[in-house]
Amino acid sequence: MTPRDRLLGLTVIVLWGLNFLAIRVGLDHFPPFFFAALRFLLIAIPVVIFVPRPQVPMRWLLLYGFGFGFGQFAFLFWAMHTGMPTGLASLVLQSSAPFTVLLGAVLLREKLSVWQVSGIGVAVAGMALIGWDRSHHAALLPVILTLLAGLSWAFGNLGSRLAAANTVGDPQPMRLMLWMCVIPPLPMLALSAAVEGPTAGWRALSTALSIDGLPSLIGLAYIVLLGTIVGTGIWTTLMSRYPAGKVAPLSLLVPIVGIGASWLFLHETPSPLSLVGAVIVIAGAIATQRRPAPAATVPSSTTPLEPPARLGV
Repeated sequence: MTPRDRLLGLTVIVLWGLNFLAIRVGLDHFPPFFFAALRFLLIAIPVVIFVPRPQVPMRWLLLYGFGFGFGQFAFLFWAMHTGMPTGLASLVLQSSAPFTVLLGAVLLREKLSVWQVSGIGVAVAGMALIGWDRSHHAALLPVILTLLAGLSWAFGNLGSRLAAANTVGDPQPMRLMLWMCVIPPLPMLALSAAVEGPTAGWRALSTALSIDGLPSLIGLAYIVLLGTIVGTGIWTTLMSRYPAGKVAPLSLLVPIVGIGASWLFLHETPSPLSLVGAVIVIAGAIATQRRPAPAATVPSSTTPLEPPARLGV
């Protein structure tokens, strides 16, 4: 990876790590499900008007949209609304990495290496340690909700992988990602109306231009423009230039930015035991990305395709 592209990759990590601060600011004003719907709605409207739909089977686009978009952010925003610390949320959400490997083995019958199995075990141990620690300091429910967000993200990864593999012509991952954003708004608005009330989100939106509500609009703008469009756009470009194994592990640096930013700006201080669990989870997630060295045989004329990398929040 060139120094320029490495710098671009680190830029994405900073954008995605700070994204959790923007989510926290938005949730201080908006109900969680309505805020998640608004995030995708602002992208979906121009996409439907200006971006041609990728030629992928609808079932895989729906799996991608409901997993990555609807499930992940419904659970994540709910978790943070009910007390999940911002920095810790950025860490526990990385459970999507071992979940993706595990679901790929169970549902797609992908073979697991010893490194991947070991990594899953280590990551689960780290998450269990964080959950045990949180159960002694606060409610366990936010941790469980964040884990469900990571599991939803993993299902979205499978949908993304299957959609890219079954696209007619050029996969065009950026277009696929943009059309994924079309799926969540309507079901998320329905969930918001059922749980938060049909007018709660719209009342919050009507007061967002006030002095108290303005930070939430800035947070929303950050999530849409910098976290999603710029961050994911750069990430997609890097994925088109390099193997997934060189790019995807960079996302494991997101919790470092997320935890550091929440400590600096929100004065969140994770317990020592949670930090130990964080290191264990990241180590396990890194191990799931490791591929065994190829055997010394005669080179084949075909090369297996790299799976699409995970997209960030």
